[in-house]
Amino acid sequence: MYSSELFIDVEYQQVCKHKKVVCGDVFLSRRLKQENRTLVVLADGLGSGIKANMLASLTAGMIVNFMSLNEPLERFTETIMKTLPVDPFRKIGFSTFTIIDIDSDGETHIIEYGNPPVLLIRDGECIKPNRDLLVLSSTMEHPQNLYSWNFQAQKNDRIAYMTDGISQSGMGRKDMPFGWEMTSVQSFLKINTQKHPNISARDLSKKLCAQAISNDIQKPQDDMTCGVIHFTKPRQLLLCTGPPYSRENDKLLAEKVDHFEGTKILCGGTTAEIISRELNREIDVDMDSATPTLPPLSKIEGIDLVSEGILTLGRISTLLESNSILEEPEDTPAGQIIQQFIDNDEIYIIVGTKVNNAHQDPTLPVELEIRRNVMKRIANLLETKFLKRVILEYL
Repeated sequence: MYSSELFIDVEYQQVCKHKKVVCGDVFLSRRLKQENRTLVVLADGLGSGIKANMLASLTAGMIVNFMSLNEPLERFTETIMKTLPVDPFRKIGFSTFTIIDIDSDGETHIIEYGNPPVLLIRDGECIKPNRDLLVLSSTMEHPQNLYSWNFQAQKNDRIAYMTDGISQSGMGRKDMPFGWEMTSVQSFLKINTQKHPNISARDLSKKLCAQAISNDIQKPQDDMTCGVIHFTKPRQLLLCTGPPYSRENDKLLAEKVDHFEGTKILCGGTTAEIISRELNREIDVDMDSATPTLPPLSKIEGIDLVSEGILTLGRISTLLESNSILEEPEDTPAGQIIQQFIDNDEIYIIVGTKVNNAHQDPTLPVELEIRRNVMKRIANLLETKFLKRVILEYL
């Protein structure tokens, strides 16, 4: 099975300012597969609402495109500065930003402009980086200060990044007149990583955001975005769906499933029957898990989840594509599989290529695509939207 020593787990949380429906913070990320790079950009539009969101979206989009093309830092930052208007009072652009560029071996380059400094947490301690100052003044009315720093990530390192809605939360309170401030944020991260050494990026970012909201007495006074990147050993998941093209490969499929070290999911009645027969394990149907639209789950010893095939996968594909995964209850077959996708880092998918005649029935809805196309779309969505590492194999 495919495996790597280091996986870059990227998670973030976002909350709009109280009584606002559009967030002025914009988060963008992209994995460049050919270059084995991960790009993370967090832009904070000045103020909140639609105008702030438009400026932040423009900034983040330009940065990701420039970084993808490997444009020199000075060139693309000056282009962005000249494109964006400058706040006449604060003398900074109408959108601040944080850029994190990570190679597959953990070499990390960070660029900061206006946002709170990025924090590196290693062995439960916040490491103070040696940041380089870059002053952009050649073509702009007001000189702009950027900070840049590099480091080689180690296993279990974490990077915390945020907008000032987090660091300034609670401002004006008697016990924090200047807000939460970065020293307190560092202490919070230090305490949580020491208490929970294996805490995931997702859970740590949730805790950080929840504390900031609490600082503002549950009514955020500014847009809040925070995220955590965790350099970790990849958590692996294997999903098998569909019978192999040749019956001779049934045994090979069963061996792959049996020897896999990680979470195992089977999608499809025929797939489950093959594994049951080849491994000599019984199938038990869990009627309590049935829903009005999807058949119930089954149980096989040594398999974490066994569901119906194409209907469930089609539902998952629709939810991933429409960004509506939170609308699916976690106890449904589709909801449980999506949760496993989120909780794991490397998704290994084996797609059987034997044609199922039922999928060619002209009375079935047009949306019911053949298994191979559905799985291609799911794999692409997991890679592009959720930054998962996906390995797709046809059998």
